[in-house]
Amino acid sequence: MENILLFDDPSIRGALLPFTFTRPIADIRVGILKISEKWAQFSGSTPSFLTQDYLQDLFPRQAGAHLAVNGAFIPTPELWAELGKLSDGQALYFGKTLVASYIGETEKNLGLVSKKQAVQLDFEPVMIQKSWEIFQFNGREIRRDFELLTKERKSQAITDPHTKVYSPENIFIEEGAVIRASILNAEGGPIYIGKNTEIQEGSLIRGPFALCEGSTVNMGAKLRGDTTIGPHSKVGGEVSNSVIFGYSNKGHEGFLGNSVIGEWCNLGADTNTSNLKNNYAPVKLWDYIRGGFTNTGLQFCGLMMGDHSKCGINTMFNTGTVVGVGANIFGDGFPRNFIPSFAWGGAAGFSTFQFPKFLQTAQAVMRRRKVELGEKDQEMLQKVFDFSKNYRIWEK
Repeated sequence: MENILLFDDPSIRGALLPFTFTRPIADIRVGILKISEKWAQFSGSTPSFLTQDYLQDLFPRQAGAHLAVNGAFIPTPELWAELGKLSDGQALYFGKTLVASYIGETEKNLGLVSKKQAVQLDFEPVMIQKSWEIFQFNGREIRRDFELLTKERKSQAITDPHTKVYSPENIFIEEGAVIRASILNAEGGPIYIGKNTEIQEGSLIRGPFALCEGSTVNMGAKLRGDTTIGPHSKVGGEVSNSVIFGYSNKGHEGFLGNSVIGEWCNLGADTNTSNLKNNYAPVKLWDYIRGGFTNTGLQFCGLMMGDHSKCGINTMFNTGTVVGVGANIFGDGFPRNFIPSFAWGGAAGFSTFQFPKFLQTAQAVMRRRKVELGEKDQEMLQKVFDFSKNYRIWEK
């Protein structure tokens, strides 16, 4: 099989904003791994990306011919088997959605795929089409990734005598992890503890749960099932059915439920998210494609927060709130349910987080983790700032 090239489906990318402002679809984490990392597990090689022009330098495309795969599709043994049957003159579809096709080195937009023989999948594949499906599918994906990552491997032992474990056969601990005086209950699903992580004393964790490399669970945390804490993050308080992509902090008390938090975010002490309306009605969420709110059909839906956004202490987010990239939210009361990228303020109103000031903050945050905000990253964020201007209605 040729190198795998994960492409952004334009009909899906908009529905996954604000997370796809700063990454290709396949760079989204759901379960333990990013979608691209799942494809790497199946193929045995590192995939590359075909994405938006302003993102392409940060997510490069390898030279040569490729098997182009829709980055919204999550690999399974069944899908992998179908890709193995695909010939150069065929294109694999699920309904009208292109799943995969072989393309040459010079093809940039899959424009020649329509000339190939269409082959239909005869089963329903796993794919991410809406932002809320990231947390909705997370428990299932933790289970699948757990099998991928731990097959025929031996877990590190828990040596702390004060840590209580239920269903130890469903718990896998990587090298360098430290666990102290905590309760790990894997009866309802697996628990994956990544390399060089720390679970501090008094923590309560129920599976399915994933703590990725270099992350910390603070003292007394209550972490419910279907939750992923991405790499190099800190988490405390109560978290339920949520995904933190990585390099983000929710280190203090407060509730986060049915939510997705991007990279380089910080939730101030006692930040709380509502994930259930008082009248138990289905939650509506901001839809970037429609330019308005859409009915998710979900009873539980909390906060969607894009990369580099922050909120101050005691922030309260209403049910179904979407926050863009680079926003800074503070003050009392509930801010609006849609907060555009680079907004500065809260319930009392917003102004614009001017780009030079935003960069200073982002650079300071990243240096604390010994990561530099490179020129290409700055150029990408400037693009997001520019084309998100239309959402900042106070600028008009």
